[in-house]
Formats: sequence, structure tokens, C-alpha cells
Amino acid sequence: MTLTGPGGIGKTRLSLQVAADLVQSFPDGVFFVPLSAVTDTNLIASAIAQSIGLAIAGNDRPLDTVLGHLRGKRVLLVLDNFEQLMPDGAPVVSGILRQSADVKAIVSSRAVLRVYGEQEFAVQPLRVPDVKALPSLEALSQYEAVKLFIERALAAKSDFQVTNENAPALAGICERVDGLPLALELAAARIKLFSPQALLARLETSLSLLAGGSRDLPGRQQTLQGAIAWSYDLLDEPQKRLFARFSVFARGANLEQAEEVCGPASELGVDVLSGLDELADQSLLRRMPDFDEPRLLMLQVMREFAAERLEASGGAAAIRDRHAAAYQALAEAAEPHVFGTDRKQWLDRLEMDHDNFRAAFDWAQSRGNDVRALYLGAAFWRFWQMRGHLREGRARIEAILASPAAQNHPAERARALEAAGGVAYWQGELRDAQAFYDECLELARAAGDKKILANALYNASFPRMVDKSDLDGGLVLVEESLALYRDLGDDLGVTRCLWTIGNHWHQLRREDLAIPPLDETIEVFRRLGSDKFNLGWALHTRAIIAIGQGEVALAEALTREGLEIFAQAVDVTGIVIFLDDSASVAELKGDVARALRLGGAAAAHQQRAGAALAAVINITEERVWQESISTPEQRRAWMEGQAMSVEQAVAYALSSDPAVHASA
Repeated sequence: MTLTGPGGIGKTRLSLQVAADLVQSFPDGVFFVPLSAVTDTNLIASAIAQSIGLAIAGNDRPLDTVLGHLRGKRVLLVLDNFEQLMPDGAPVVSGILRQSADVKAIVSSRAVLRVYGEQEFAVQPLRVPDVKALPSLEALSQYEAVKLFIERALAAKSDFQVTNENAPALAGICERVDGLPLALELAAARIKLFSPQALLARLETSLSLLAGGSRDLPGRQQTLQGAIAWSYDLLDEPQKRLFARFSVFARGANLEQAEEVCGPASELGVDVLSGLDELADQSLLRRMPDFDEPRLLMLQVMREFAAERLEASGGAAAIRDRHAAAYQALAEAAEPHVFGTDRKQWLDRLEMDHDNFRAAFDWAQSRGNDVRALYLGAAFWRFWQMRGHLREGRARIEAILASPAAQNHPAERARALEAAGGVAYWQGELRDAQAFYDECLELARAAGDKKILANALYNASFPRMVDKSDLDGGLVLVEESLALYRDLGDDLGVTRCLWTIGNHWHQLRREDLAIPPLDETIEVFRRLGSDKFNLGWALHTRAIIAIGQGEVALAEALTREGLEIFAQAVDVTGIVIFLDDSASVAELKGDVARALRLGGAAAAHQQRAGAALAAVINITEERVWQESISTPEQRRAWMEGQAMSVEQAVAYALSSDPAVHASA
């Protein structure tokens, strides 16, 4: 069996533990064979002989002596640190095992041996807590990474304690070093000088603090850099270039982007995919499961080391430019899909690469590449909205628009203004949304493109209607948009406008005029099947009317259908509004406790996502859940809802089982 993994992940520790557990199964001995100082494959047998305690007589070959001793014996060999002996050393080990039937070997290596009968066990980092949702102190100390840090910290400082004050920093340290045991031990050794909070602050800027390990460790394990450099130095030059280039990826990359950014092969000196596969075999990258294609991840501690090598190469700027271009292309490819039947897959894909998009934004802005930054903001904003990253999205888009040079690119600026208006709208900042949309409309009229103008008119109508500040003006804009979409033969555009007109009449409580266009909208969106997003919003408006008219069965059916659409895509901003709709249905049915639970869940997740549009809708629809709380039981129901996760709240809302209602 070969235990693989990067330096410092605990391969040696695990191999010794496994050997100790198996000692009774090998009556003729378990022998630890340290190989880190051995670089000549001809010396492997000598190292084994030395560990067993065999004397090599005269002109005898060490390998013959070892084979002669092992013949007929049940022995376990623990061959530690084998990677520098690859590939020529692998046949030596397989030959010993083939000629000694009852001899087994545990090999620790940063790469597999690729010999017949080999079983690989990839050693994983220790489990780390989620810094965004910290458990109790008792539960925190059960995480493997935290447990090791505490153990080593106590060895360095006997009065060290985990408290509510330092627990977040402790979890952050474990995450920062990727749960690598060596890194955790080196970090814990610094607890004599730094509090966990101060230690984390230093680690956030550099991992160079992680030096000075135990003196009885090999020199390469005295520092984290030394452990990584040991593997890096075994690579050939093309592999070193590829390793350095991959450092631009934050939290990994799919093969398409990796090939696009790290290549081409003629420049790199190695085929990108083959080279990445080899780096993964060398434990310098990790293979990650993905929903449609393989994905590779570089641990953060590796990434910092590799990034230093990339900077030293002089080619970092060009590689970062390619990285930003690749993720701009991915955002633009995803843009039309976030409304349709495959929206969850695309949103999940963007979520997986959120850190790469952040890096692309930061790089584009730092280089003054305003066109790329504007494109990224325009293409990515729906992800920010649907997955509850509105605050971040608003800050990034406003920073892009504030650049003086952004004024020089009116077409790209118009798209970014639409994005800014959309984010502000979903935040419930309707005046800001109106300002962004109105500026976008000015640019669209100047551009003279019918489709761009139709879309800008449609957007500019919305804030006026939702806050009722200018219902008539909003109707004029959407009717102008409708005429343009009819001229263009754009059925989806026409249908969206009909929904907006239905909203207009609903705001005036003219439900007799609102229902026909809304019902037509729902029928068309259902029939076309390509715009689940806007179908969901049409269902919302129609459900609100049904609730107001006391049509329980219709309201419940519409609300359920809409919630299922947004839950399937994990569209948080849509989910919270339909949780409120579900609460209204429960109230209509006389189930006050259920209404309060759903209202509490909606309020909690609105706040977390920054999706205050839901609160604006609640005000216009006169839904004031908290004001109806008058008893301890009602307060408890509200708090129970506030404690639900998004998944729990959706399951609760969709369940019709009274037992589920009572226990949620």
C-alpha cells in the first residue's frame, strides 16, 4: 500500500500508526525504513538491511542478503519518503515483494509507485471547521485539525485554553493552513509568542512564520517552505513552470480553464493536461470531484509557494491576464443559462469558482483594465443576486463604475449600470436602482439599438412601480418596451412586459386588470419552458392576488410551484420571497404558528443575503409578521423559523405533513 500526499500531511505518522495496529499480524517483524536521505536506488536494499539489522558480508549484494533473509518470513516493511527514488526505485520494491510472498510494504510517498498490485491511499488534510458557521467550543475541539493544534499548543504553552474569544481565530488558523498537520504543529509552536488572533493575522499575510519545527525532524520538515521545496525540487523545468502558473487559480480550476491559462504546450514545454496529471500524482495538486468534469485544487500553502515562483519568473502579469480573460469568458457563457432549466448547474459552476472571479475582478481593477472589469460586473451580477452575495456585488460594481476611465466605454458602462441597478433593486434600495437604471436608459437611447433600449426601458420601469413613486411613468416605459419587443418578434421580452403590466395593475389593486396579463404570462412561460426565473416571479405576483382574494387552493398551488422553481436552483433571493408567500398562505388557512415560523425563516435569510427587496414587498403587501406576535408560543414559533437553514425552511414550507409542521 502506498500512502500519498503532499509534504506535511502526515503520511509518516499514519504509516507508523497502521504498522503499530498490524504488528500482531507480522510475527517476524515490522521494520521502519527511513529513505529521505537516500537518493540512489542501488542503496534501497542497503537501507532495508540496516533497518532489519542485517550485516552485508564481503562481496554479497545487499539485495541478495535482504531477499535471503525475508524468504519464508511474514514481515512488514514501512518505507518512508520514497518519492525522490522514483521512478527507478519502484521496480526494486516490487521485486522484493514478488520474491517474498509473505512480505508486505507500506510506502509513504508524494507520488504513486505505479507497480502491479499497488493500492494507493491518498492521505487527506485533517478536518477543519467552517469558519462561517462555528460550532460550540465542545464540538469545535472534536475537529481533527483543532484537536492537533490544541495538543501541540499545550505542549508549547501549558496554560493555553480555547475560549469564545479565540475560537474563531483558531478555526481560521486551521483553515488557513488547509488542515496540514505539519503546518498546524509549526503554527501551534508560535502560541508562546502570539495569541491565536495575532497568529491568524500574521498568517493571513504570509506563511513564512511557519518555521522552527522540532529539532528531531528532518531539515526539510523544519519549515513548511522546506517541506514543499523538497517536492518542487524533484520536478523538471516544464513541470515547475506549470506548478507556478497554476497558482493563479483560487480554490482550484476545471481542466478547460487550467489548459487555457497555463498553456500552450509549446510555451510551457509539456502538455498541460499530462503535466497537471503528473503534478497530481506528485501530490502537488489534489483531484477534486466535480459535477461534469475533473477539477484540480492547489492547497493554499502550496499556492503561496508556487505564486512566489511565478513572480520570480517574470511572467506573472501575463498569466494573471489570461486568468482574468478565462473567467470573463466563463461568466459570459453562463449569463444566458441562469434563467433556464439548467440554471442550477450553471449557478453551482459559478459558485465553485467564486474565488477565481474575485481574483479576476481584483486583477482587472489593479491593472486599470476597465473594459474587462465592466464586462465581469455585467456578466456576473445575476449570480451575486441569486446566490445571496448582494453586498459584495454592489461594492464591486460601484467601484468599477467610479473609475474615471469607465466613462470612456459607454456600451460596457451601460451593461454595468444595468447590473448595478439590479443589485440595488434586490437590496431594496429602489432610489439607487432608479438612478442606475435611468443612466443606463440614457446610454441605451443614444446607442440606437432596439433590443438594448427595450431591455433598458423594462428595467427602468420597475423601481417606479414597486415603490409606487411613479406608477404612471413606469407604465409608459414598459409599454414603450413592449412595443419594441413586438417589433423585434421577441416572445420572451413581450411576456416579461405583460407580467410587468400585471404588476402595475396589482399595485393599484385593480386585480380585474392584473389577472389577465399575469395568467397569460404564466401560460407562455410554462409553455416555452426556457425562462424558469421569470415564470417564478409571475407565479409570485399571481399568488399574492390569490391570497388577497382568499383563494386558498390556488394560492397554495402557485406558491408551491414558485418555491420549487427557486429552491431547485438554490436561488436565495427568490426563496425568501416565496417563504413569505408561504407564510401568507398559512395565515390564510388559520395556522398562525406555521406562518410565524415561515416568516421568521424568511426574515433571517433576507438579512443574511442582504435581500431587502423582500422587506419592501412585505410593506407594500402589508405583511408584518413580527407585529402580530403577542404570546410566548408565537415568539417561540418565530425564533424556530429564524433558526432554520434555507434547506430546512424550504422543506418545511413544501411539507403538508402536520407532524413536520409541529416538529420543525
